[in-house]
Amino acid sequence: MQYRKFNESYHFYKPMSTCSFSGLTVTEKPHWYANHSKRGYITRFSLIDSGIIHGEVVADHDVTMDYIDIDVFQTVIRESNLAGEAILMLFGLKRVKGVSFAYKKNLINLLYNLGPTFKLLVIYNVDQEIRSIMETFAAIAPEESTVLIANNYNEAMQLILDTKSGKLEPKINESNEEQQQYIAHKKEFLSALARFNWLNLLDHPITLPESTSPLYPYFKALEAFQQDLREKEVLHLQELKKVSDEYKKKIAEKTILINAQEDLNKKTKSQHEHEKASLIRQIVSKDMALKRISSVIAKKRSKIKMILDLVEQMDIEPAMKQKTVNFCQDLIDYYNQNDKKNDKEISIADSAFITMLERKNPELSKKDLRVCLLIKQNHSTSEIAHTIGITTRGVESMRYRLHKKLGLKKNESIKNYLLKIAGN
Repeated sequence: MQYRKFNESYHFYKPMSTCSFSGLTVTEKPHWYANHSKRGYITRFSLIDSGIIHGEVVADHDVTMDYIDIDVFQTVIRESNLAGEAILMLFGLKRVKGVSFAYKKNLINLLYNLGPTFKLLVIYNVDQEIRSIMETFAAIAPEESTVLIANNYNEAMQLILDTKSGKLEPKINESNEEQQQYIAHKKEFLSALARFNWLNLLDHPITLPESTSPLYPYFKALEAFQQDLREKEVLHLQELKKVSDEYKKKIAEKTILINAQEDLNKKTKSQHEHEKASLIRQIVSKDMALKRISSVIAKKRSKIKMILDLVEQMDIEPAMKQKTVNFCQDLIDYYNQNDKKNDKEISIADSAFITMLERKNPELSKKDLRVCLLIKQNHSTSEIAHTIGITTRGVESMRYRLHKKLGLKKNESIKNYLLKIAGN
């Protein structure tokens, strides 16, 4: 005896045993199990003799089947050397009270797509709560597969053995013609419901009984239901198309706006690049002019110093000598002051800063930009006033307006903001 743990409890399997009804050999393997822990049950498979597959749900409470263990089932078929054969199988549903929609879809997929063909599939121990579902499966099975329902394991095994020996071709129990017609109509009714619900086949015709049959009104109601479903499907598709068209229209509109914005961004970028290039050219030109002026000033200052040195060495009237010295010194101070002013002019290195500042704050005037540059360069209020030709009060007013234009909070510094833009 070997043991295997499932669902936190032990369930034993016997590698070799015998069928309690037929006495045939039963083979089990430890991996022919599937644990449905969320639903609280196990699906177990075994091989009876050499050609009968037995499956069953094992549970200690009422359960709902959630999906078919297709991989495990195909493994059982392959390891039993039954691949490609018409399968004889019985499946027990003890304690099963419900069947999920996913399980129904899995079973339809197994019957019609994945295979195998069932020479006979007998479902037994079917609770009344799910009997109509199982009868629907039997009704919709492909023509090459036969599905029957039995009351218990012994009855199911008898049907399997009779079919295997050729003594019985599985057919509907034909007690009389009226009963046969009723069973055929029932099968058609259940098949139609399965086609509607599980396969979404709404155009498949329904075979109606004679108009004199007591079942005729029910089939007409089913036919009307089919028509309603078709019309509902059409309305649903129309609604989907409407929603799809609306979204396509919105996407097209957004695409146009995005493309327009991209074009505008490209034009703006091109314009900024053009303005930047123009500013750089102007700055280069001014730098060259400043260098020339600085060179001239330097020469003049040098000559004045030479004159000052000569005057100080000359033997002339002291008052005249002092007056001449003072005049020369005033000229030197004047040229020094111009040099300092020239040092405050915009350089090539500051052009990138001006461009970035203008992009972030396009509302700034050229005068604002110049003041911002001087603030960044750490010039005092009086120096800024002297450079741009206004009073210190005027500079303070400009600082106040700049604080607002730049959108700074009360405790934020203009200089710190400008240094962040410059990357310092």
